[in-house]
Amino acid sequence: MEKSVEWGFDTYMQEIFQMKEVDIKEYSPLTLAYIGDCIYDLIIKSLVINEGNRQVQKLHQKTSSYVQASAQSKMMRTMQEHLTEEEHAVYKRGRNAKSVSPAKNQSITDYRRATGFEALLGYLYLKKEWKRMLELVKIGLDSIKE
Repeated sequence: MEKSVEWGFDTYMQEIFQMKEVDIKEYSPLTLAYIGDCIYDLIIKSLVINEGNRQVQKLHQKTSSYVQASAQSKMMRTMQEHLTEEEHAVYKRGRNAKSVSPAKNQSITDYRRATGFEALLGYLYLKKEWKRMLELVKIGLDSIKE
């Protein structure tokens, strides 16, 4: 019996949408943050709805408390000590990237640290290092729940 290739969501996306292979090192840190923001939002929304069915407004309020820049910044402060050299370099590129949009109701420091956080998640997602990405998010979430 032939050994089958394990297929996942990413494989199906590539096949169905005929996506090309891209070297993620070519992406700017803000592009990594763009996808990282979406991935983090999906993680948090998945965790929030797992707590039980509620009104959408209550789901949104709970989600917002985790996805705002100040929460991501706090998470990143704890996560930094757990990063590899490569991960830290990606985080720093994201943190130091010049964004065209100003921080809304957040300090510049929190906004920049959150951008680095999102860039790191985007990088790990695109590298398909999903377990590592989730481990880091868990470390960060545990730090803001304390």
